[in-house]
Amino acid sequence: MTRIAHWLIISALLFIFSIQVFAQNIIPLQISDQSKLDLSTSTYVLKKQNVTDVNHVLVESDIYWRKLQPADTKMIGAHNFWLQVEFTASSSSVSRIIEINNPHLDQIKIYHFVDGVLADDIVLGDSLPFAERLFNTHSFYYPIKIVTGQTQQLLIKVDTEGSAHLPLTLWSNKALLEHKESQVLVDGIHLGTLIGIGCFSLFFAFASRSYSYGYYSGYVLCMTLIIATLNGYAFQYLWPKWPSLQQNVLPIILPLALAFALLLTEKILHLRNQNVYMLRFCRYGASVAIFLSGLSLFISYELALLIDLNTIIAVAIALMVLTSIQAYKGHKLAKLYAFGWGLMVIGACMSCLSYLGVLTFDYPPQVPMMIGLTLEIGVMSVILAIRYNDERKSKMRIQQKALIQAERIRKARESALTAETKSNAKLERMVQERTLELEVAYRELNEAHDKLKEQTTIDTLTGVKNRSAFDKKLAAESKLSRRQSTPIALMMLDIDRFKLINDTYGHLAGDLALKAIATRIKDELKRPADIVSRYGGEEFALILPTTDMAGAMVLAEKIRKSIKSLRIEWQQQRISLTVSIGVSSAIIIDDAHALKLLEQADKALYFSKSNGRDQVQEFSIRFNATAV
Repeated sequence: MTRIAHWLIISALLFIFSIQVFAQNIIPLQISDQSKLDLSTSTYVLKKQNVTDVNHVLVESDIYWRKLQPADTKMIGAHNFWLQVEFTASSSSVSRIIEINNPHLDQIKIYHFVDGVLADDIVLGDSLPFAERLFNTHSFYYPIKIVTGQTQQLLIKVDTEGSAHLPLTLWSNKALLEHKESQVLVDGIHLGTLIGIGCFSLFFAFASRSYSYGYYSGYVLCMTLIIATLNGYAFQYLWPKWPSLQQNVLPIILPLALAFALLLTEKILHLRNQNVYMLRFCRYGASVAIFLSGLSLFISYELALLIDLNTIIAVAIALMVLTSIQAYKGHKLAKLYAFGWGLMVIGACMSCLSYLGVLTFDYPPQVPMMIGLTLEIGVMSVILAIRYNDERKSKMRIQQKALIQAERIRKARESALTAETKSNAKLERMVQERTLELEVAYRELNEAHDKLKEQTTIDTLTGVKNRSAFDKKLAAESKLSRRQSTPIALMMLDIDRFKLINDTYGHLAGDLALKAIATRIKDELKRPADIVSRYGGEEFALILPTTDMAGAMVLAEKIRKSIKSLRIEWQQQRISLTVSIGVSSAIIIDDAHALKLLEQADKALYFSKSNGRDQVQEFSIRFNATAV
């Protein structure tokens, strides 16, 4: 209800005083097909101060409005600053966007009237979170549709503690998009170059432990953050949810950049050995700058910015004079440093004077400083490269002298050690020979140990793994099956009527049968992980990791058929062999499951033999009932 009442009051006042307001001598701007239009020449400013409400503005007579002059906005701080601009479409209706290209305006209130009736009001500014803007850009924009036959009037109230620079531009959508694309590209290259230089210098400072590069990286990164803040990119990308930080960051960073510049000057010009007075000036100045950075947290933004700008101008001029003195004295780097610093001083002074309202340009106040800064950083990079190269050459000369001295010492020691070397040579050869003998003996011992260890796991008759190796392998594969939830299959294989073979042909024939069957089983196993072991007299056991029942049954049947086709020649007689096989498979779930799985394979073998031999049987629950 309050908002509705507010609108009704404004509408009533508009109706009452429409004759006075719109009869003022303000000439509407004719809009046709222009893609870009500077509104500064068509904007009017309210002469009367301390008008806080739009209702009061509407009742003022035309004598209080005058054309906006460039000097009106070249100042630090502006409160209750009212602007007015009117539009009409000359031929056809057009859509345009108004740009206010100063990201540091604290609060902008726009009242949009169409034929004297309030159509819209909006609040912009960096005192609000970035997400509340109409457009996701670093500048402020307000879209407007200018319809033929209508008069569009904008009343703009500005309140800010920072720069009151108010560049107003009317853009077509296409022209604004093209302009912003090129501007963002240039700004991105500029900021990216500065960030790259700053980060590289910081990395180099840590790598080389160079204070010069450390101060230089601090200076470059601070200036990069200042430029990003001035252009609005810092608020857009770094702290969009903290408008209070956006409003106070410049008075904090500006003195820090000045402190790094003073400390860098001390290192580059070697002031400790060259000029003690300049050394004190740089160190005291850096301390004062750091103090001003902290002080800005406790005073108003406007006052802090005025103090910072005046301090920067004073220190910049003083540094220019002092470096010129050092250059006059013949310091190698002072001349180049004075040139680079002079570029920065000129740009910074022009920007500061523009912010203070002393100078007036057609471009934003920060442009001279950014140009001077870019050139100065390039010169400083060259200076640091020269200084680093000089230091490197100096270190190389010192190292060369040290090497010469070391060479002399080495030759003196060499002559003294010659006799000792000869006497030690024979002893060293003896030690080497003995060491070699020990190494050979140790290697042979290891090989013998490995062979012995291998023999303890091999059945001497058949050449396959023995029962002990089978038990260890079963325990290991069971743990793996349990951990990975993969199946493991076991086979129990028994030679049919093996006792009859022994009784008929003798034990040597039985041994030959065991060897032949073991060899045939090994030939059928294709995977390295599968093993066969001699489990008992005529029994063999197989472990098949990651094998389910179906796969195990296929392999078991293949082994059975292969052995059945086997014929053993013994004393001019051919012995036929068959085997019975029991198979079990499962995923191991506990420590006792492996033995249970082996028992199941044995039961399946038992069923295979009792069911007629020469066959493969998989374990079934009915075996338990049969066993009972």
